[in-house]
Amino acid sequence: MVIYGVYIVSKSGGLIFNHDHNVPKIEVEKSFNFPLNIKLNYENKKVVVAFGQKDGIHVGHVLTAANGIAITGRELEDGRDILEMLEQPDNFPITLKFSRAKMTTNEKIFLASMFYPLFAIASQLSPEPRSSGIEILEADTFRLYCYQTLTGIKFMIVAEPSQPGMEIFLKRVYDLYADYALKNPFYALEMPIRCELFETNLQTLLETVEKSGISNV
Repeated sequence: MVIYGVYIVSKSGGLIFNHDHNVPKIEVEKSFNFPLNIKLNYENKKVVVAFGQKDGIHVGHVLTAANGIAITGRELEDGRDILEMLEQPDNFPITLKFSRAKMTTNEKIFLASMFYPLFAIASQLSPEPRSSGIEILEADTFRLYCYQTLTGIKFMIVAEPSQPGMEIFLKRVYDLYADYALKNPFYALEMPIRCELFETNLQTLLETVEKSGISNV
């Protein structure tokens, strides 16, 4: 049973809290001959796969090493430009390591702002009045659970599809938010949550659910 992350979105659609809990690290290392049969682009200070999924390497994966030498941005540790290297046949065969890109804070903020209108559209599309909006969004490798409070704040959990009891878990996270964030005299509504007690108790709750199940929280 795995919970990947917890997100809290304000009533105006801004990301005010996120916690990456148990995101699996995916790395693939493979030897290539010239010419390279995948397309690489330099985007957001990372060399990423733009085309040519194969052998566990997928579009969006980041190039992290070449022949065991780590890559930062588009440069190896010795200062060579990796994209220039890959254009020269003399540098092949070459072993490249790819990993799944870790989301930046800005990317998480963008995704939170995208979920907000989707939630509103789902509410409007409902044939019944006063729809609760998106409660579960299911994909082949994860489920996203959403609980919206009466004040419009959305609590979201990303978990593996087989993880049970996430609706109960979301309400427990809301209880922690009410106890440790809202009662904090230094916290202002709609602002990012920076409360050590909230984060500590959330981490304890996550570990309890994964070890003992939702029935013990």
